[in-house]
Amino acid sequence: MQRSLKDYLIISFKGLAMGAADAVPGVSGGTIAFISGIYEELITTISNVNASLFKTLFNKGIKAFWQQVNGNFLLALLSGIIISFVSFMRLAKYLLEHHPVLIWSFFFGLIVASIYFVGKQITKWNLTSIIALIVGTGIAFYISKLPFLGTNDNPWFLFLAGAIAICAMILPGISGSFILIILGAYKTLSDAIHDIDIKKIIIFGTGAVIGLLSFSHVLKWLFKHYHNVTLALLTGFIFGSLNKVWPWKNTLTWHTNSKGIKTPLLQESISPFSFNGDNHILLAIILMVLGFLTIFILERLGSKK
Repeated sequence: MQRSLKDYLIISFKGLAMGAADAVPGVSGGTIAFISGIYEELITTISNVNASLFKTLFNKGIKAFWQQVNGNFLLALLSGIIISFVSFMRLAKYLLEHHPVLIWSFFFGLIVASIYFVGKQITKWNLTSIIALIVGTGIAFYISKLPFLGTNDNPWFLFLAGAIAICAMILPGISGSFILIILGAYKTLSDAIHDIDIKKIIIFGTGAVIGLLSFSHVLKWLFKHYHNVTLALLTGFIFGSLNKVWPWKNTLTWHTNSKGIKTPLLQESISPFSFNGDNHILLAIILMVLGFLTIFILERLGSKK
């Protein structure tokens, strides 16, 4: 596929949006990739990473290797994702601690729009697609209700967490960061990035790469053989995740770490008018609309040939 410099800048912009989404527990970068029109190319590109690539490298040289691996696409996208994820994680942490209603309002609007844009790509609805939609919704809703585990920084656990979370990150509707929180690895990774702990970052990254290469083959096969059913399942994932990003929450239990810092452990969604504190109802609605429009813009960019 021939692309111009402008095309690769747009792909990097989509990567920035994916990284920002993945940094927020409850929002999936896979949703952004799907809406912006690069999801299936991303899955196909990742699944094509195999032993034949190295054969191409030794026999035909770097140029042929780079073309086979879709290197320009990956470089543009990953640059955006990494820059955004690392820089936005601190901002996301601050916003979640000090302005949770506002940040969740923006992402709630974003996910509502995602349901529409992903769902409309299903070309044929039948009983199997409807069942897949219901199953996907149930799985995502169940995950959103799971209590969080305590922090764990064991190397093998961090490796496994990386493999599991990266699979969630490329699934629309399932948040990789939220999976890390449930597993108890989010703070460990966040601290490792903040402190530039190379060892922990490499362990997590290795697990993520292995998980990604394995899971991408499954997704590629599903899209090839069960396209509409897979889309219905992914739409269900996104729909079920709305509970996690509902802006107004009541905290049922708290977790207190060794430094005395309290973080929510188990929460339930409530009406904004039952919220204990300033519900920011007007500003929340404005941010929901902005989140919806963000997806609308990304979808327009993704639909351009």
